[in-house]
Amino acid sequence: MYKVTISKEAVNEMPMVTFPGKIYIIDSISMVNEAVRVLRKYDIVGFDTETRPSFRRGVVHKVALLQLSTPNECFLFRLNKIGMPSSLKRYLEDENKVKVGLSVHDDFNALRRLVEINPQGFIDMQHLAVKSSISDISLQKIYAILFGERISKSQQLSNWEAESLSEAQQRYASIDAWACINIYTYLLSGEFIPENSPYYTYIEDEEAK
Repeated sequence: MYKVTISKEAVNEMPMVTFPGKIYIIDSISMVNEAVRVLRKYDIVGFDTETRPSFRRGVVHKVALLQLSTPNECFLFRLNKIGMPSSLKRYLEDENKVKVGLSVHDDFNALRRLVEINPQGFIDMQHLAVKSSISDISLQKIYAILFGERISKSQQLSNWEAESLSEAQQRYASIDAWACINIYTYLLSGEFIPENSPYYTYIEDEEAK
């Protein structure tokens, strides 16, 4: 069968993605309501979370950062400092507000280790990618296939509970949420035709063996 797939080497040769908008760090309760008010103005918001990595077996940290991005700005909610404020929780549970992310159930599980929550209104980009014949379901590879740019993963294993987030961490976290908006919009537009992609390749069906 034919699928759209890309090699790691091809991704590494692509130019790096840059985040074009403003980044707001929400690290106090007083900042939350205004940030949520802005987010509610948008029909679609990109979503992601970050958790401090653990290098010890059996040790799992609580989610530290929640990213919500519009096309022009990204809000970084430092949950390790502010917890889950009620206005933010209501937004995440609002089925009428569309939030798009990648492998969102993993994020939900991380959030539920912090607070009892029932996220609604979420769309998983992995499902859209599969429907578009894209076999690679990582954010980096989906974005590379669609836009010919590389999302850096260099900050993925950094300390998301640090006293202050570095500029590199802020950019990384913002891009991960913002990229989901671009993927969602492009795939829903119908402009992506798998057969026309330079990465449209025959893949042997393991189930058919």
